[in-house]
Amino acid sequence: MPANTNKSDDTLMEKVNYAIEGIIYTVKTQRNIRYHFLAAAFVLLASAFLPITKVECLLVIVIIALVLIVEVLNTAIEELVNMISPHINQRAKMVKDIAAGAVLISAIGAVILGSLIFIPYLFSPASRTLSFFHGLSKSESSAYIVLFSLLLVIVLIVVAKATYGKGEPLHGGMPSGHSAVAFSVGTAVVFLSSNPIIIVLTFCLVIMVSHSRLLLKIHTYTEVVVGALVGTIVTACIFILFHYFL
Repeated sequence: MPANTNKSDDTLMEKVNYAIEGIIYTVKTQRNIRYHFLAAAFVLLASAFLPITKVECLLVIVIIALVLIVEVLNTAIEELVNMISPHINQRAKMVKDIAAGAVLISAIGAVILGSLIFIPYLFSPASRTLSFFHGLSKSESSAYIVLFSLLLVIVLIVVAKATYGKGEPLHGGMPSGHSAVAFSVGTAVVFLSSNPIIIVLTFCLVIMVSHSRLLLKIHTYTEVVVGALVGTIVTACIFILFHYFL
């Protein structure tokens, strides 16, 4: 991260970049949050195949966000304590333990809430033939599928950038996030539209976005191609999965 003594002068994109850097650092250094992301993906997928209500779906999303937020804050506290007290210190240990306790409380709350929401549906015969999407119109279900695809692509990009540790979240690194998101949107349009003109125009924009990363020398050809493949494959698999089972 470039040195900057006055963060208030940074652009919105730079501030977003700093925030994503923090998330990537947490994913890279904290094993627990990787488990939380995996559990969140599983829970969201389960939510799509069970006939939960919109309110219950909202509660699930809120508790997932709460657990992830607490885990990120726990990492920030640990880093701050390590900076202030690099040597073994009982009080420093207690601060870390308290922060870890907050994570545990949020995780327990998430398990309890998830159990109260999902268990009745799991043991209900109706849940075998109904799902959250059966109560939605075609346009609503399509919007949710697109949103889920984009979220999954973004999560995978964050994990990949944390693994490779190259570049900045919105500037460089493997793979290209812009390329992944652009091709995810383009693939979604292919599944949602039967108008060839719309599809062609969309992919013209998608290719322009991806090519701009090469022209600006932000990404290599390999990083752009890998990003495009991630966005295309993940989105196509999500659409095929939902349309096949729902």
